[in-house]
Amino acid sequence: QVQLVESGGGLVQAGGSLRLSCAASRNIFSFNAMGWYQQAPGKQRELVASISKGGFTNYADSVKGRFTISRDSAKNTLYLQMNSLKPDDTSVYYCNARYISTAYWGQGTEVTVSS
Repeated sequence: QVQLVESGGGLVQAGGSLRLSCAASRNIFSFNAMGWYQQAPGKQRELVASISKGGFTNYADSVKGRFTISRDSAKNTLYLQMNSLKPDDTSVYYCNARYISTAYWGQGTEVTVSS
């Protein structure tokens, strides 16, 4: 059973930064891809950023130039560096890992950006 544990969320003022972490219970390179999703109240969960096994990254248009996804294989950890945060970035952020047809999810970490 794969476990993904997020951390790093919190309350920040607009324009500030946060770094989210997602610690995996196994080698992150065993996954086909990993990513971060956000889900605001009353809305569907949406992709924020993803990184493939080969290192290709993909970002939602709303975060391009502000967020950076990265990983540390030695720590089996995925990161999301969030800069220039906006109130619209307020959401619960979930870590996701995919292996063939199986998707694994963390419990989520809440990010609140005040104006």
